[in-house]
Amino acid sequence: MTQLQIIGGGKMGEALLGGLVDRGWAAADIAVVEALPARREELLSTWPALEVRETPLEHVDSVIAVKPAGADEVARALGSTGVRRILSIAAGVTLARLEAAAGDGVAVVRAMPNTPALVGLGAAAIAAGHAAGPDDVAWARSLLEAVGLVVEVAEADLDAVTGVSGSGPAYLFLLAEAMIDAGIAQGLTPEVATVLTEQTLVGAATLLRSSPRTPAALRADVTSPNGTTAAGIGVFEASDFRGLVAAVVAAATHRSRELGAS
Repeated sequence: MTQLQIIGGGKMGEALLGGLVDRGWAAADIAVVEALPARREELLSTWPALEVRETPLEHVDSVIAVKPAGADEVARALGSTGVRRILSIAAGVTLARLEAAAGDGVAVVRAMPNTPALVGLGAAAIAAGHAAGPDDVAWARSLLEAVGLVVEVAEADLDAVTGVSGSGPAYLFLLAEAMIDAGIAQGLTPEVATVLTEQTLVGAATLLRSSPRTPAALRADVTSPNGTTAAGIGVFEASDFRGLVAAVVAAATHRSRELGAS
């Protein structure tokens, strides 16, 4: 019997599906609702035991994993099926909008995940709607924990979450692009510049996560007075690196608020 349906079979929907199966869910217990016939065929070829449908099932807990523009319509469709609870990962679509579309009594939890969920290392924040009780929040948390870390916040904080972790992977990818280009400019081959940059980012993130020391302390460990790292950090500081990062996060947070208000 189907216990969960994921509305939207794109990258994030399939990432969640894969994480749940890795955590012990049977693919036969999950349905994916996907509008595009070609994508339905792709999902079936990858997950033969999966039920892939064009329309939602009735009375089944659901995840909305479609683009924001389609989230209201999906919530209305789910409300008409008698759905009891919904987890939405549609960026910028507010709880008020989702609850109004789904109808009275439907428990709605809104989440802001990020793309590292594709490799089981996501960071997500969740916020509960008016009808969502502790059991509904625990249910939503358990689903997202299949693909990474989950924190609970007030809905008003989800825009800042978007600015920090939702958009954050793109900031690091941009840094990686710049480091690779800079390495090539200094004479490295593209292959060497790429592998060193990738391993440096992975290693630094792992050290940061596993160490009890603060980022500032770890940075100081690498930064000998008048050394090579100090020379590089000095360029960052002269260019107001912290101010630039603050402006980047503020811009993404502001845009998230704009999208939520539209």
